[in-house]
Amino acid sequence: MLRQQKTDRVAWFAMIAIILFLAELLLFRHGDVFFLLFVIGCMYIGRKRMPKLSGVVLFWFGLISFVISLASMATFRILLFFILVYIIWQYMQSKKAPVQIQPVMVERKHGESSLLERKPRWKNHFFNSQKTPEHVYEWEDINIQNGISDVVIDLSYTVLPKGEAVIVIRHLIGTVQILVPYEVEVRLHHSAIYGSAIVFERKEANLWNETVCFQTKGYEEAEQKVKILTSMIIGTIEVKHV
Repeated sequence: MLRQQKTDRVAWFAMIAIILFLAELLLFRHGDVFFLLFVIGCMYIGRKRMPKLSGVVLFWFGLISFVISLASMATFRILLFFILVYIIWQYMQSKKAPVQIQPVMVERKHGESSLLERKPRWKNHFFNSQKTPEHVYEWEDINIQNGISDVVIDLSYTVLPKGEAVIVIRHLIGTVQILVPYEVEVRLHHSAIYGSAIVFERKEANLWNETVCFQTKGYEEAEQKVKILTSMIIGTIEVKHV
């Protein structure tokens, strides 16, 4: 069902692109469309003739001309506007209904032996916010990439293993909130183009292309500890006690 929805979404975008292309051809400057087709042909021929010098020159001439020509098309700017509106709408929807992640275990047999396959609890999302379920769940290290959304990780509903648990999150825009029990020691390594970091009682506001590192006093000797590695374009990292 989900795959079908994604396919339908791509089909809609393709249909909109075709309609805008025809609108450019019929309503605006015809020459831009024909020049765009010409430079696409240059790119194709140049790619075929690589690595000859003539092929390299033809390909890069076509690529640079394609970008300039595409940016000058009125329909392309209209398409960018609708994409921006769609991104904002998706972000608003994700704030209303965050995705709750629950563990799924699948057992598959390979010959005489059996292999236990663990489906990752956390998945990469561009729009959907993610949060841990509000019930006990089995811990597994986290390594995800997120787009425009929020992420909430509550460690109070899980039992961390002895040693160092790892959380790695690469984020574009939004808030990443990690809730940590008082008895768990924490090390945070965070970088951001612009944003802020709130780590327990410490607050770093207006981070501009900076990296900050924090570590609780008993981290090195602790039996249970969490290493948090986060990076984002714009947003806030919050690490709080629960």
